[in-house]
Amino acid sequence: MRRMQHRTGAILAALAVLAACSEAPDPAAGASTVASQAWVGSVTEVGVPTAPGSRFPNLAATQDGSVVVMSWLEPESDTGFRLHQARWTADRVWSEPAVVASSADWFVNWADFPSVVPLDASRWVAHWLHQRPGSVYSYDVMTSLSEDGGRTWARPYSPHDDGTPTEHGFVSLASAGGQPYAVWLDGRNTGGGHEGHEGHGGGGAMTLRGARLSSQGAIQGAEIDASVCDCCQTDAAAVRDGLLVVYRDRTADEVRDILAARYVDGKWSVPVAVHADGWRIEACPVNGPAVAASGDAVAVAWFTAPDQSRVRLAFSNDGGRTFSAPVEVATGRVVGRVDVVLLENRRAVVSWLAESNAGAAIRAQPFTENGPAGPAIDVATSDVARSSGFPQMLAVDGGLLFAWTDSAATPAIRTAFAPLR
Repeated sequence: MRRMQHRTGAILAALAVLAACSEAPDPAAGASTVASQAWVGSVTEVGVPTAPGSRFPNLAATQDGSVVVMSWLEPESDTGFRLHQARWTADRVWSEPAVVASSADWFVNWADFPSVVPLDASRWVAHWLHQRPGSVYSYDVMTSLSEDGGRTWARPYSPHDDGTPTEHGFVSLASAGGQPYAVWLDGRNTGGGHEGHEGHGGGGAMTLRGARLSSQGAIQGAEIDASVCDCCQTDAAAVRDGLLVVYRDRTADEVRDILAARYVDGKWSVPVAVHADGWRIEACPVNGPAVAASGDAVAVAWFTAPDQSRVRLAFSNDGGRTFSAPVEVATGRVVGRVDVVLLENRRAVVSWLAESNAGAAIRAQPFTENGPAGPAIDVATSDVARSSGFPQMLAVDGGLLFAWTDSAATPAIRTAFAPLR
């Protein structure tokens, strides 16, 4: 049995108002002082059951929040990795970890990382990326199902059947009508060329595809969008009548705005723009959107930079069919890497990575459609290096749970909890 890595004490003794990086209300206009609205308690670090060198955590929960899981990658040897998972307990600590899968031939990437998602107490689904020989950017998505709450896992299958030596990744796993569903970026039309962040490659466009998962493999696979950004994360959430996915689109003239598509009654809708930012960029920003939903209520947060770096948030009251005008979350020295949770009373908390004089900070702030609903807080210090990954946030047990990679010489995973007020 490995020991927990404990780091006690509060990370943050008092709330800090975000000044240069977000819009603040004008007190002269009669608005209440945002700084006086205490919405969260102290952020306190929680020990993690991870070994040195662990990285890239992912947080996921059942729709009712009864099961909360963190997954992560842990080095197994000089070349191999294991995918681990642990449950958040009623005592607000992590359970002992369990291994989901391991291999020496995985594609391991700071922005495109595995996940374990509980659909209910028994049925869980996991994914990772299998490296093909011959090219760094030739790899397949692999998925596996568990019917006993993550104790055992079925034989893994790939949800795509094209067989091409191209990129497949940036997966989102969710429940669609109670069934496990996967959405991913699919490079079957790219011819194996990799654009990286440098503009056009030699092949066709990256596509967005989805499929329902079963113990015998994927079924009812479908193309959702024929041209999307090559290396931005997708995200998905269950809505009242189906599944909603958000992603970064790519037009012929290189506009890369955030779109949403709905999966209802076994069919994908025509995607709609969350907002027409008009961000033209001949490169992949490696910065995908985040979505949270409850019934027909939806919140989407994303990074964009049509004129300067921005983090934005939009709400939907109809399950993602239409979206409100965006709220400006932060501008200026923002890196993005966003996450979002939806709370009661139509509040959404957005987290993002912001540059600071000390490197970077993981920040979080609540919003309604009318703007800030409390001050921004600094959850933890970080940096903008790729090795710091994408910070995670989840609403659990009357508070917010955070997870991130400490990109020291030996990477480490850290988690923290903050009670909501």
